[in-house]
Amino acid sequence: MTSIRAGVLRRADVRALWFGETVSELGSSVSSLAIPLVAVVTLHAGALATAVLIAAAWLPWVLIGLPAGAWVDRLPARKVMIAADLLSVLAFASVPVAAWLGVLTLAQLLACALLGGCAAVFFQTSYQVFLPSLLDGDELASANALMHGSQSAARVGGPGLAGLLASAVGAVAGVLLNAVSFLVSAVCLMSVGDGEHQPAARERASLRTEIAEGARFLARDPYLRILTIWGAVSNFALIGYQAVLIVFLVHDARLGAGLVGLLVALTSVGGVAGAALAPRLGRRFGTARAFIGCELVAAPAALLIPLAGPGPRAALFAVGGFLVVAGVVGGNVLNSTWAQTYTPRELRGRVSTCSGLLNYGAIPLGALCAGLLATAFGTHDSIWITTSMLALCPSVLLLSPLRRRRDFPLAPTHGRQRRAESDGRHERPPVSRSNAGRTSTVS
Repeated sequence: MTSIRAGVLRRADVRALWFGETVSELGSSVSSLAIPLVAVVTLHAGALATAVLIAAAWLPWVLIGLPAGAWVDRLPARKVMIAADLLSVLAFASVPVAAWLGVLTLAQLLACALLGGCAAVFFQTSYQVFLPSLLDGDELASANALMHGSQSAARVGGPGLAGLLASAVGAVAGVLLNAVSFLVSAVCLMSVGDGEHQPAARERASLRTEIAEGARFLARDPYLRILTIWGAVSNFALIGYQAVLIVFLVHDARLGAGLVGLLVALTSVGGVAGAALAPRLGRRFGTARAFIGCELVAAPAALLIPLAGPGPRAALFAVGGFLVVAGVVGGNVLNSTWAQTYTPRELRGRVSTCSGLLNYGAIPLGALCAGLLATAFGTHDSIWITTSMLALCPSVLLLSPLRRRRDFPLAPTHGRQRRAESDGRHERPPVSRSNAGRTSTVS
């Protein structure tokens, strides 16, 4: 795998994509802490308002997710990604400008989160289509591990940098850095070709018909269906505790902004470990078994987070967060390549957004519920409830067809069988081969 990964990086287009995504992830990591800090420290927002901000960033998956998937299947994926990056530049650059003019409000932060979320819907959906057009086979699996690993490494420095910027020049500087990072990503994408494995031209149906086709494929596939349900439940709990985490660490655990940034950075090291170990675990134990194992590590470890407090108790958050992030990222690496190659190319965008409607649609709901729980019972109790729910999520996987498999399935059979029956013939199943991959249901 190491030699394959080195070979992938010798390609100029992959290097450009990898560099742009790493820089963009660093900026997003800074902003993920900087925006709540702006709300809490600068605008004196409470737990509910902070949760609403986080929810707004994910709400577009519910509002525009389904048509976005159909549009992505119709349009050049790389150009959609560039347009999404440029929209993000405008949205996030408006925050520091307004702050320096003295007119920044929570309403503008909310609008920025919504616009950034809309851009993310199109970018993430297009990315799932674009990467397999550049690479396939072992190179695709290696590229996914490389991307997840470098993204996790960027997340190590991001929160710490956000904390330092907040202490030195104010939290809005971190939001400006995010805007610049999206510009770097757009420039890098402009130097990349449209991909070697482009789909054949197909006759277009109505938008409603194309959306329904993707939804039917997802609903009829036993593996995509259960992973979508599990992802929705997991994301509800995962983002539930993350939505009020900054308020909990600053107010309840009584930790300073700089220390919060450092601790979040330490937990992000888990992502680097998870990305590095996941391919090896997949080869050693099987991709499906390794995937379930990663989730069994991540979910119960979340119960350490509510135990955090001042002094030595801060380490409990670091350990729990490290294991959560390691398991989530490891599972993402194992799942992303599988989903990219398992779903037929002509359906990839629509199936991705149909899954995302539930997966990511659960995120604003989880954030809002966590904010309401924090308002009613306190932030500490809200963290306990959501982390306890996360600890129970792997039970969904243990009751799924995946528990009987060593590896993820290679290709869907339900669509192939229906087409064969409609043609009046029987089609042989595909020849078996090794697989190592995954879709980001929780990330």
